[in-house]
Amino acid sequence: MPPTLRRLLSNPELDLRLLTSESALPAQALDQVVQWVHSSDLADPTPFLSDGQVLLITGTQFAPAATTAADFLPYVERLRARGLAGLGFGTEVIRDGTPDGLVAACLEAGLPLFEVPYRIPFIAVSRYVADLTAEELFARNTWALKAQRAISLAALRPDGLTATLAELSRQLDHWVALFDATGSVDRVFPPDALGASTLAAVSAEATRLLRTRRRSSGTIVTGGETLTLQTLGTSGQLRGVLALGGAGELDQAGQQVVTSVIALAGLALEQNTALDRAVGHLRSGLWHVLVSGDTQLASDIAVQMWGAMPAEPVRVALVDSPIDGVDALSEWLELRVAEHPGALFYAADDGRIVLCFSSAAPTLVVDLTAGFGLKAGVSDAVGYADLARAHDQATQALDRAREGDEGVVSFDTISRQGVLAFLARTDAREVARTTLAPLITADEANGSVLVLSLRTWLEHNGTFDSAARELGIHRHTLRARVAEAERLLGRDLSSFHARADLWAALLATRA
Repeated sequence: MPPTLRRLLSNPELDLRLLTSESALPAQALDQVVQWVHSSDLADPTPFLSDGQVLLITGTQFAPAATTAADFLPYVERLRARGLAGLGFGTEVIRDGTPDGLVAACLEAGLPLFEVPYRIPFIAVSRYVADLTAEELFARNTWALKAQRAISLAALRPDGLTATLAELSRQLDHWVALFDATGSVDRVFPPDALGASTLAAVSAEATRLLRTRRRSSGTIVTGGETLTLQTLGTSGQLRGVLALGGAGELDQAGQQVVTSVIALAGLALEQNTALDRAVGHLRSGLWHVLVSGDTQLASDIAVQMWGAMPAEPVRVALVDSPIDGVDALSEWLELRVAEHPGALFYAADDGRIVLCFSSAAPTLVVDLTAGFGLKAGVSDAVGYADLARAHDQATQALDRAREGDEGVVSFDTISRQGVLAFLARTDAREVARTTLAPLITADEANGSVLVLSLRTWLEHNGTFDSAARELGIHRHTLRARVAEAERLLGRDLSSFHARADLWAALLATRA
């Protein structure tokens, strides 16, 4: 047990007597840890004191006429503001007994005051506290060694990481939580230790630390608890975050134990990452087997490794692989495989990540692109026999996603736009710009809207009434604009061929 004022007062050899009734003092005042004992008769010793100390005085700093509480209160309030744990008054040195005014001032300020008999030297009080401090330090160091040994043995069990964190929680009497590389909670010990609000606060802080991509730590206060978080892994390759909290703050011995667990957990996650990379190569090979048409072989291997393949019909999604953070992305996908058994298969494919998933994981691609800031293309639903075609569809959808602001583009969206929409992604764009140049130049010079009017008219199949209503103008005004466009372009837009050619130019330039 650490040295406290209560233990100091309970030592019969020192014969110290508490002068301020415990009931009149703040709660737990006598149970505050005593950091050290100092003696000084300076009128203001606070520059030489620190929190949690006990000060011993003989009273030479007080005027002989000082008797009332008001005479002593400024001195006592300075000590209380400095964070002293208690004040001891040595009797029969300067004064007979302890002044009643000092007792009253200490009661008013809430500072414990005790009397030190003349026969007890101040050094005896200091030595007793020093002995208790050394005893506590030895006990905590001994505990730390035993705790580290227990944790090291736990690390040798089959599920070493889980056993290590569970043992850490037991040794510290704190809850311990592990968050994965995306900031999602992976495991908690004890399992029901975190409430919803605490979990949300810790997860948000874990996500913030991970986004820095640097080794770091942090503390937050929530629900009256001070929570500590520490990243796992190396800068640029963070594997997760270890968080812990409890009723009290950890002392140095507890922090040493946590430091050793951080090293063990980091090593375990690095080993898991190395294994995941090897499994990733197997996944890539299995994907090529699937595309080649040998579905049965791929299914047999997948069942032994991860579980059943997604049920038909399936969709294929292609995702740009991040320049860095590939391991974090793989860990995120591995967790989703565990959450949705039989609904997802993924693999690395020529610098990209390919996903094969069923309807049981509807938001999977959106969550992935939003969480990692990536682009993705998604195919139509197909059977395994058409997996190669689905892969081509996903490739085209990914190309379209790279060109726009959307994170996810499905092939269904592209197919609804028609074949002409692909002109915008070919060399036809420059030809289209030249075709439309007379209209664009006229709009810029005159502030007109010939391009917009023409496009709206074509979208309404050349019907003037409905197109004019959409533009908010009279149909005769629209007729005049179309006639002006025909004049500038040198084309008769009454023919299907001319309209189709002009519509293709508008699509190619996105005008």
